[in-house]
Amino acid sequence: MRLWHGHADFAPEAEAEERAREEEAAHHAVGVVESRSVEYIPERERHGRPRGIFWILFGGDLALSIVVVGWLPIAFGLSWWASVTALLAGTTLGSIILAPMGLFGPLTGTNNPVSSGAHFGVVGRIIGSVLSILGAVCFCALAIWTGGDALIAAGARLFGLPDSDLAFAVGYALIAVIVMTIAIYGYASLVAFQKWLVPTVGVIFILGAIALAGKFDPGYGGAPKAYALGSFFPTWVLAAVIAMSTILSYCPFVGDWARYISPRRHSKASVVGATGIGAFVGFILPFLFGAYSASLFTDASAAYVPGLVAVSPTWYVVGILIVGVVGGGAQGGIGIYGTGLDFSSLVPRLSRTQATALFGGITIAIVYLGNFVFNMIDSISAFLVLLIILVVPWAVIMLVGYVYRRGVYYPDDLQVFNRRERGGRYWFARGYNVRAIVAWAVGSGVGLLFPTTQLYTGPLADTFSGVDVSFLVAGALTGVVYLLLLLLFPEPRAVFGPAGPRFGAGAERDSLPLAATLDAEPAAHTPSE
Repeated sequence: MRLWHGHADFAPEAEAEERAREEEAAHHAVGVVESRSVEYIPERERHGRPRGIFWILFGGDLALSIVVVGWLPIAFGLSWWASVTALLAGTTLGSIILAPMGLFGPLTGTNNPVSSGAHFGVVGRIIGSVLSILGAVCFCALAIWTGGDALIAAGARLFGLPDSDLAFAVGYALIAVIVMTIAIYGYASLVAFQKWLVPTVGVIFILGAIALAGKFDPGYGGAPKAYALGSFFPTWVLAAVIAMSTILSYCPFVGDWARYISPRRHSKASVVGATGIGAFVGFILPFLFGAYSASLFTDASAAYVPGLVAVSPTWYVVGILIVGVVGGGAQGGIGIYGTGLDFSSLVPRLSRTQATALFGGITIAIVYLGNFVFNMIDSISAFLVLLIILVVPWAVIMLVGYVYRRGVYYPDDLQVFNRRERGGRYWFARGYNVRAIVAWAVGSGVGLLFPTTQLYTGPLADTFSGVDVSFLVAGALTGVVYLLLLLLFPEPRAVFGPAGPRFGAGAERDSLPLAATLDAEPAAHTPSE
């Protein structure tokens, strides 16, 4: 087993003992409110394993809030097979990009937005925190919306309960309480809940596929005269981009779970593999179920959950109710958990639990506005496209920076802003690394000129016959600009390890010393080459 530190393998007996100790420690943490925020996780508390990332991505995505993304291609007018190919393309590319984002947490001992301070500066990492909050609120809102719809629509079908606006408002509030409870308990409880969720909700989805099989027509042709963007290919690309955006919105979150993994005991390949495979399997299955079931709707553009309840046999409506409530709680909990971590570090007066509760309240307000005031379908699709234009350049800078720095990070210096100190290796210019910030701003800004959605069309959207290339332009331009700035304006030598940058040379100028130094273990993490 190739390790991030050292080159010796564990003896089988020692590895078995270590595994047992880790599992025992994790077991005792389940059901206990996590006390950690974004501070460095010391080695003695690294009880996580790569498979934990897999279970969170797999189990947490077996939710109607993810299924509804698979419904969007059908709602856009695409046929069954066109929807399948768009979803497969978007899921594959998104999983490939997301996979290496799991590398940062084990090295830095903190989440990805804080880790991004190594490249954006310890204050500039606020960009990552904002992106994390935007993505979390969006998908938590989806989880509450679909969960509440399942609760009320199923209740109306099974028990004749009213399906008034007041009933839906109460249903959303109940799901929000479940979401916040899961998020407040934290990492260990999240992992344990996902392991339970996979076999239970997974079976319900399988039963749903069987229940609807008699009505399913693989030759479903969609609604070509009602393509969302007027013609086939731009609409197909939009569907693929939304699927990919859903996955890439997790880029800021992977470190929330990976920070509990020890680089001394687990290889880089295992973390990357668990992240990539967990993302692909976890997303493609609910995506395909969404397209599969939506192809049976009388009106494909109607609200998804009520439509699913309407076409399902009565016995399966109970399963929809369970998936909506339990799956929605788990999926929403993932996002709000990460949001609580980030916001509590930006506003020290708030604890992680207080920040979690705050954003739970904000999210439920967004759900009410989206459901009762705005068009939820158009709002979701537009927001996801715009989010990917901002997230992809951020992820590109993180990955290019990782390669350029040879994967060397200094955890204690990343915590400067969180401790309200000044200085350190990543202070750069008043806490901002202008190289990364300029590259991100240029890439994102130019990318925003190209998208085509139902709510927003960029001024250059027709450049490629209406095909959305915004995230490709944003990512590629960001990478080029960032590399040029690194070469033209070398970073301080102190940010690199003993081997220096991958190419070029660091500047002689060093960063400012820390105003105060706290012990951290280890002072630097350098993965084996």
